[in-house]
Amino acid sequence: MTAAFMDLVDVTIVNIAIPSIKQDTGASFTSIQWITAGYALAFAAGLITGGRLGDIYGRKRLFLIGIAGFTLASALCGFAVNPEMLVASRILQGGMAALMVPQVLSIVHATFPAHERGKVFGLFGAIVGLGAVSGPLLGALLTEWNLFGLEWRPIFLINLPVGIAGLILGRKFISESKAPRALRLDLVGVVLVTLGLLMLLYPLTRGRELGWPVWGHVSMACSLLVFLALIAYERQKARTDGSPLIELSLFRVKSFAAGVAVQLTFGIGLGIFFLVWTLYMQMGLGWSELRAGTTGIPFSIAVSVAAGISVQKLVPLFGRKVLQAGALLMIAGLLLYIWEADRYGMGITSWQMALPLVVMGVGMGLIVAPLTDAVLSEVPKEHAGSASGLINTVQQMGTALGLGLVSVVFFGAISDSLAPEAMGPAFVDAFQQSLWWVAGVLAVIFLVMFALPARPRVHVEGAGDDVADGSGDDGTGADGAGSGADHGTADGAGSGAGSGAGEATKEPALTG
Repeated sequence: MTAAFMDLVDVTIVNIAIPSIKQDTGASFTSIQWITAGYALAFAAGLITGGRLGDIYGRKRLFLIGIAGFTLASALCGFAVNPEMLVASRILQGGMAALMVPQVLSIVHATFPAHERGKVFGLFGAIVGLGAVSGPLLGALLTEWNLFGLEWRPIFLINLPVGIAGLILGRKFISESKAPRALRLDLVGVVLVTLGLLMLLYPLTRGRELGWPVWGHVSMACSLLVFLALIAYERQKARTDGSPLIELSLFRVKSFAAGVAVQLTFGIGLGIFFLVWTLYMQMGLGWSELRAGTTGIPFSIAVSVAAGISVQKLVPLFGRKVLQAGALLMIAGLLLYIWEADRYGMGITSWQMALPLVVMGVGMGLIVAPLTDAVLSEVPKEHAGSASGLINTVQQMGTALGLGLVSVVFFGAISDSLAPEAMGPAFVDAFQQSLWWVAGVLAVIFLVMFALPARPRVHVEGAGDDVADGSGDDGTGADGAGSGADHGTADGAGSGAGSGAGEATKEPALTG
C-alpha cells in the first residue's frame, strides 16, 4: 500500500510544481511536457514487462528492486541540476514504477486467502482516493513552503523516507511468490512497443518547437509500420511458444476491444486536461501553487465519492448507462468551464471554478471505477489477468499521447513572441481551445461505450461456478498466466481483481 500510494501521489504531485520548475531551471515548454510525459511513457512501456519479470524471478524481489530504484530516481529528480537531468530521472522513475506497481496486487493475491482479500482491496481503493486528493495539495504545500530554500525539489525528496521505510518493511513482511509455470519474457515485443511509441510521441512533442520538420512526419508515419510489425510478431509468438507480450485474441471480444478504445481515448483526454489546467491557473492567471492546489480539491472529492457510489449502487441497477452518463457529465462540466473562462477572463476565482470541477469530477468517478468490470465482463476467464494488465497499459499510453498532444492543442495557440501583458489572455484563450478538444474526445468515448455490455456480469472473469458461500476461487489459465478473482462475502459486497502474469491493474476490478 505504501508503494501504491507513493506512485499515485507522484503522478499528481508534479503538475502543480511545473511553473516553479520552469522558472527555477529555465526549462523549455518541451522539457516541461517531457517531465510528465516521460514518466507516463516509461511506466506504460514497462508495465507488462514488470509483471512478467515478477512471475519469473519472484514478486517480492522485483517489488524491492522497483521501490529501491524508484526512491533512487526520486533523489536524482530532487537534485537535478538542469532540465535534461530532470527529464532523464523522471523516465527512470517511470521505469522503476513499472517494476514496482504490478507486483502490488499480485503480492496481495499470493499472500491473502480469498475470504480476506475483499478487505485488502477495500483498503487499496481508499489509498487510490487518498492519493488523488493529497497529491496536488501536498505538491502545493511543499512548493509554497520552500523548505530549506529548495523550492520545488521537496516534491521528489519526500519519497526518500517513504521509499526507505517501504523497502525495510517489505523485506521483513512480504513473502516471496512466483507463478507456478512462468512465461518467457517477450523482449522483442517490449522493444517494438517502446520503439513505436517513441517514434510517435517524440516528434509530436517537439514538432512545434522545431518547426514541424519532415523527419518528424516520417517518424510518425513509420511508427504505424512498427505497430503493424508488433501485431505480426505477437501472432507468431502466440503460435510458437504461447507467451506473447500482448494477447491479441482478446481483441476478438467486442466489449474488450471497445473498452481498450475507451481507455486509450480517456487517457488522451486526461493527459491534455490536467497539464493544461495547471498551466492555465499558474502561468495564465498567475495563481500560487497553494491556490491552484486547493482549487482542485472539489474535483478530487467528487471523483472519490462518485466512484464509490457508481460501483456499489448505480452500476448494478443501470449498467452501461452509468458510464455513458459519466461521459456526458464530464462534457457538461467542460462546456461550463469554457463558458466561465470566457465570461470572467483573468478575473475568474476558485469558487467560480468549483461547479464545473464538481460536475467533471462526478462524471469521471462514474467512469473510472466500473470501467474495468465492464471491459472484462466478457473476457474468457483464463485471459482475465492479461486483459487487466493490457487495459492499464493502454490508458498509460493514452496519457503519454495526450501529454504529447498538448504542444498542438495548447502551445500551438500561444505565440513565442508574446509581450508579458498579453501572456495571461493568451493562456486563457489556449485553455478554452484545449477544453474543446477534450470535450470532443469525451464525445467519442460516449459513442464507443455503446459497444460495452449493457450490464456487466457480476463475476467479471466469467466464473459462474463459485461455491454457495461466495468465497471465490483462483483460476489458472492454460497459458500459465494465472488469473485470480475474489468474489466477496455472502452478502454480495465483495471486491475482485484480475491478476495474470503479475500484470495487475492499478485499480482493482470491483465486482458487486
